[in-house]
Amino acid sequence: MPAQATAHDAQRGVSLIDTMAVLSIVSVAISAAIPELGSLRRSADLSGAAAQLETDVQFARSQATAMNRTVQLSLRESAAGSCYVVHVGPAANCSCSHQAGGAAATCTGDSVLLRAASFAAQGPVQVRSATKSLTFDPVRGTVTPTATLRVEGPDGRAIHQVVNLLGRVRSCASEGRSAYERPC
Repeated sequence: MPAQATAHDAQRGVSLIDTMAVLSIVSVAISAAIPELGSLRRSADLSGAAAQLETDVQFARSQATAMNRTVQLSLRESAAGSCYVVHVGPAANCSCSHQAGGAAATCTGDSVLLRAASFAAQGPVQVRSATKSLTFDPVRGTVTPTATLRVEGPDGRAIHQVVNLLGRVRSCASEGRSAYERPC
């Protein structure tokens, strides 16, 4: 004998009102999270560039020892952005420039380009320093001069890379504004 359908059995699924309520709750949650995602992205860009710079300082130090030659890390700033070049030879022989297709690093004469990084002026970070070139001595294992390299974001946050006499890097954040670094 066929069973008769009750009113409860006929109502399966979700009503339009239930769907609209869920969508409005989800849209409020997403709109609250969007500004935080931008802040997380800026922090990640800043931390990533600082980690890259620290790695390249260590690379320059190790290459000086491995090649038994003086290695330089030269920093350049222009209206188009900032960059640094790890190279062998005089600092004046190596440069980097920003072009429409990206950035290009070159060394002339007997200088040898080992590594370079570039940061466009409109990009999320810039590298700045009062010191324009660090020299890594292969015999003593030292760097001159000691320096503080700053990786800066457009919002004013910065991670300082403090390079000591032995070429070791200590990182700290300006005004303690980075969750990833200790305050300077």
